[in-house]
Amino acid sequence: MPPESAPDWLAGGWPHIWLPYTQMQTAAPPLPVTGAKGSKIKLADGRELIDGIASWWSMCHGYQHPHIVGAIREQAARLSHVMLGGLAHEQAFTLARRLSALAPEGLTRVFFSDSGSVAVEVALKMALQYWRNQGDHRRTKFIGFERGYHGDTLGAMSVSARSPFTAAFDAASLRNYSLPIPSDEYGFAEFAETIGAIHTQVAGLIMEPLVQCAGGFAMHSADIVSEIRRVCRDYGILFIADEVATGFGRTGSMFACNEAAVTPDILCLGKALTGGHLPLAATLATDAVFDAFGGDTISKAFMHGPTFMGNPLACAAANASLDLFAREPRLAQVEAIEAALFTGLSPLTRHARVREVRIKGAIGAVDLDYTPEEFARARAALIAEGVWLRPLGKALYLMPPLTITPEELQHLLTAMHKVLTQ
Repeated sequence: MPPESAPDWLAGGWPHIWLPYTQMQTAAPPLPVTGAKGSKIKLADGRELIDGIASWWSMCHGYQHPHIVGAIREQAARLSHVMLGGLAHEQAFTLARRLSALAPEGLTRVFFSDSGSVAVEVALKMALQYWRNQGDHRRTKFIGFERGYHGDTLGAMSVSARSPFTAAFDAASLRNYSLPIPSDEYGFAEFAETIGAIHTQVAGLIMEPLVQCAGGFAMHSADIVSEIRRVCRDYGILFIADEVATGFGRTGSMFACNEAAVTPDILCLGKALTGGHLPLAATLATDAVFDAFGGDTISKAFMHGPTFMGNPLACAAANASLDLFAREPRLAQVEAIEAALFTGLSPLTRHARVREVRIKGAIGAVDLDYTPEEFARARAALIAEGVWLRPLGKALYLMPPLTITPEELQHLLTAMHKVLTQ
């Protein structure tokens, strides 16, 4: 039960709310938030926490950015929503044009949805129908990677690695292939041989380029992404890049695919698309994919359409977010964050309970030999230090807003050192 000091709205709602990824029978009530600005979250008791994970990696420009908030308010005064089926509005069409220009070259078509999971569902459905529309009914499987995570909907789970996120739903999952990402232990020759044996059944391969985020922040090189893309091209397999988490500067390039110098056949975006201010996702496709859906009959059309796809308020927020990427030094800020993470996190490798430290762009992950109880105590201790972090699996990680100040970032790092060494 909430403490007596909890706000009335939390105490009154606690018997009715169902929270994500939470065992409601044993969970402590969440911290009541009354406001947020920049990199800080304000609690009902007056405390402020520096957010080290950007509200599940979405608030790339920080909370309540005035340019984004202003764009939402201005749009709300004119048009809050209209369906995209048979109607059009300026924000969605402008955003589609801008995303196509910003994304890796050749991704010319943009399909909007509500969340990253749905963006992945859309990509999978596109890939399946792409082959069906060409008369190839054999290609019904997908290749995913060990430790990969692509969302909570059934299709997205079916191409994710088995984990606590997916285990309860195994019976309903589609049966697909799960492979290791090529490495010294599992080389490209073996990977290509495996693909060659199954490629006639495969509609597409999906991967998170450079960083497998929710799977524990495993990292791989741009060369590996490039080589996987080449193998897909050799065997005629659609390459789907899930950049829901890695997109919009997080890894050091605007998109992780840019560093690998590859254009996927299909690209999934979400989270930071609106600067974290409203739900919106997008699935981008090449002309070659889009053209497979043309024809004289509705049966070849892509029959998918979320009610709130291309919502004007969310698209206005996304357009404002792209304004900020165009006029403010976000990638330079990522570079500075990366340097600070290397300086601040690398010394933790000396501690016996630290398994590994990994850093890429504005992502830092520390693998810990902790029990769940120890993680819970560490999380509480970090809150006491004025820091909001939420461990994932065995990793205590940082993915702060890209606008975090050097002083705020140093506070995060100092708090981590203090808690982990104690």
